[in-house]
Amino acid sequence: MTIQRMDNVLIVVEDLDAVISFFVELGMELEGRGPIEGRWVERVIGLDDVRQEVAMLRTPDGHGRVELAMFHAPRAVRAEPADAPANTLGIRRIMFAVDDIEDVLTRLRAHGAELVGELARYEDVYLLCYVRGPEGIIVGLAQQLG
Repeated sequence: MTIQRMDNVLIVVEDLDAVISFFVELGMELEGRGPIEGRWVERVIGLDDVRQEVAMLRTPDGHGRVELAMFHAPRAVRAEPADAPANTLGIRRIMFAVDDIEDVLTRLRAHGAELVGELARYEDVYLLCYVRGPEGIIVGLAQQLG
């Protein structure tokens, strides 16, 4: 076997509190938050003089995690437009299964989320949409029908 599981996805952010609030409203649970610095992290990520604050969130089932990192040093850099379209190269979104997509949309809009396109039905299987949250993060939502 080559891997055991997918452990987490990292998102580098500028406003850690706003992004944590967004993902908590979505239904994720904050596992922990704290400073990360030192030679070990510099060796792992290939940057010098690293000072960052990291938050780890997990899905309610305990299997999926999102790691958020806010860099104090060196400063984070933007590699693309803030509101890059869905066909931009690289990781574009994280998809979550939800029970009630309309309710989730209402709650996320209170945190500044906007639909990227529209809420659409895929046959009689799913309701699907993409929302753009804080800092341009795109989250896919899928509600299984039937």
